[in-house]
Amino acid sequence: MKFAHLADCHIGGWREPELKELSIKSFEKAIDICIKERVGFVLISGDLFDTSLPSIDIIKETASVLNKLREYDISCYIIPGSHDFSPSGKTMLDVLEHSGLLENVMKFRDNKLIFTEDRTGVKITGIYGKKGALEIETYKTLEKEHLENEKGFKIFMFHSLLEELKPKGFPVEGHSLSLLPKNFNYYAGGHPHFITAKEYPDYGIISYPGPVFPNNFKELEELKHGNLCIVEFNKEINVKNMPLEIKQVHSYFINANNKTTSEIQKEINNIKETDGIILLRIEGILKEGKPTDIKFKDIPSYSFLKNTSKLLSKEAEEIKISETANIEEDFVKEFNKEKIFDDKIILSLMAILDKEKEEGERIVDFEERIIKDIKKLLEVEI
Repeated sequence: MKFAHLADCHIGGWREPELKELSIKSFEKAIDICIKERVGFVLISGDLFDTSLPSIDIIKETASVLNKLREYDISCYIIPGSHDFSPSGKTMLDVLEHSGLLENVMKFRDNKLIFTEDRTGVKITGIYGKKGALEIETYKTLEKEHLENEKGFKIFMFHSLLEELKPKGFPVEGHSLSLLPKNFNYYAGGHPHFITAKEYPDYGIISYPGPVFPNNFKELEELKHGNLCIVEFNKEINVKNMPLEIKQVHSYFINANNKTTSEIQKEINNIKETDGIILLRIEGILKEGKPTDIKFKDIPSYSFLKNTSKLLSKEAEEIKISETANIEEDFVKEFNKEKIFDDKIILSLMAILDKEKEEGERIVDFEERIIKDIKKLLEVEI
């Protein structure tokens, strides 16, 4: 038996036309590989689209690609992710399901999660992902006994970050593995954009295939391309990663420390043309000039992206205010004379709200992180 596992396609997510096109092409390549590998079925573990209401053009292109699977009589199973989920319960995934292009396996009967059985005999079910990691409430009330006792080869699809699989230094807090029902053979995960597969006692293989196409500058730097998993089962489960490279990614880094804008300009002008994607990151404190003095020529490439968020002029660096903590402490003492909250709590809250979004971290994940930190500090549910 063989099946494919995809997640986090985020079709339509890029603003740049070339990269938006690449996300579709990468998804199409993934489907072509599924057909070539003659998989029995395909799993998409959330975030097929980047929004619950994608444009008509995006829907038409996606439907055209999914129709290839139908032409080869390959079933496609899906769960909504935190991006293509809608609080109303109605998304464009419903349109694709009614068209017979895929099937949402998150189904309840008599308030119990039920299985969808593929013609191969494999039993599939799963839970959606929600913004703010609110799917945790569904897991807390989920009846699991009948799921765990079901016989046969079982797959559980989920769209959540599990703390046990989180890489060191990953900025987002995850759920505990214990929330998932036990005794499944394969857990098809989505949501965090990294690739891993690991077996856990009482659970089985828990797998994240990574995104079908990188979704931001940092992911393009680190991942270079998308990925899908081809999973084979013959006594043992074997998970094989299949890279989805459409265009090569060329990364350039310029250290601007103690350099003039003229020196930086020369380095930029020496970048060679390519038909791939060029990423340019410039960081440091300029010896002379301002970041706005640097001119980014139209470097011949399929797509050119730059990141200058950590590029500063010498003057800007010198303006930074020191001893900010003392200013904040004086402010809190002045306006919290009635001691509505402890000064330390207010200062900690200010520190949380002062946190910056990590590079490459999506806005929704950044907001989730801030909310969780506030909840932990105040020991309340919000």
